[in-house]
Amino acid sequence: MNKHVSSLAIIGVIALVVIIFFGSSMFYTLQPGERGVIFRKFSSGLDKENIYQPGFHIIAPWNELFIYSVKEQIKDETMDILDKNGLKVNVDITARFNPIFNKIGDLHEIFGPEYISKLVIPEVRASVRKVMGRYTAEEIYSTKRKEVEELIKTETENILSKNFILLRTLLIRSINLPTKIKEAIELKLNQEQESLAYKFRIEKATKEAERKRIEAEGIAAYNKIINSSLTDKILKQKGIDATLELSKSSNTKTIVIGSGKDGLPLILGNN
Repeated sequence: MNKHVSSLAIIGVIALVVIIFFGSSMFYTLQPGERGVIFRKFSSGLDKENIYQPGFHIIAPWNELFIYSVKEQIKDETMDILDKNGLKVNVDITARFNPIFNKIGDLHEIFGPEYISKLVIPEVRASVRKVMGRYTAEEIYSTKRKEVEELIKTETENILSKNFILLRTLLIRSINLPTKIKEAIELKLNQEQESLAYKFRIEKATKEAERKRIEAEGIAAYNKIINSSLTDKILKQKGIDATLELSKSSNTKTIVIGSGKDGLPLILGNN
């Protein structure tokens, strides 16, 4: 009995020693937004298929667990690029990204924990230089800024997705040009806006003049039709009809049939 107790005590002490010395390399708690990949140095090596999920995990002390944050991360970059004409343009870029959850093992094998500095930032910078080099400073600054931004995102996204990174968005925060170039571009843009406003006013006046011309032609055509349809007989009949209506009035009057001009009735007296 005493030997059994002694054996258990020895085992307990050994276990305690193991926990004290190796506990930090045996017990892991992965937080939400974290994933882990294990490296078994004495057996199968890097296990890329089984990704450790958030929660508590126990591993053998001779193995290694590499923990990666899979939360969205943001990197800001300021860089100088040359435009299509060789003009230097300073730009501020923001990239938002995260590792693809189930590809942590592949990411670790090729790039390791320093994947941001080894992969993400170099590829973002390369895409910015390559795309902006196809445009002039004026296009980058004003007329085609959105197009440039979308192209940079697309090209960067294609490269990063092949290397286990999901690019959420890429934004051009600011574009800084030499003062004289910026002023010249802004002056040109203002002149273009004024020209467009003047063109709009001319088009509006032209359309209004055309509307009035069409309206006048319509009125003239109407009058022509009316005039051609009003024969002497019709006019006389209209006059007779009007006279008959007046004769029904309570005012005292004298009507002489056939004594007016062109044989129309003549109305005498109005009280």
